Amino acid sequence: MALFLPFNHCIIMKIRTAQLEDLAILLDFEQKIIEAERPMDITLKQKEKISYYSIEDYIKAEDTEVVVAEIKGEIIGSGYGQIRNRKNFFRQKQLGYIGFMFVKEEHRGKGASQAIIKYICDWFGSKNIDEIRLTVYEQNPRAIRAYEKAGFEKHLIEMRMKY
Repeated sequence: MALFLPFNHCIIMKIRTAQLEDLAILLDFEQKIIEAERPMDITLKQKEKISYYSIEDYIKAEDTEVVVAEIKGEIIGSGYGQIRNRKNFFRQKQLGYIGFMFVKEEHRGKGASQAIIKYICDWFGSKNIDEIRLTVYEQNPRAIRAYEKAGFEKHLIEMRMKY
């Protein structure tokens, strides 16, 4: 499945399922996400290389849809949707989780993240998932605005304390 959208009046943006051939670019995107988030999270290791995601495994998994946004064959953004089981006290047995949202700096603010989110939400819909969640740092107002624009609402606040 691929989604083609008008982009800047004459350029077409394509949203598609990621392939293993995209892995090097996606691993680079992951490091860019970590680099941006390190100043927002003092609990992250600050010097050494870390990894948030098992992107290769996600690409191969049935319960995860990794997607990329392309313009003229260049991958400019990414995201994933993952079906996760819930504890038995919730109404829904499963929920959709969105993560790995990244858009190259020069393409931000042009609708790529909205297109990626829509694609993932449509995938969740095809799997009969009707509850979708994500996490975002409070210190990332641009991302929060993008998620709110897509229809997400603030729900929980996670608090921490170093003791």
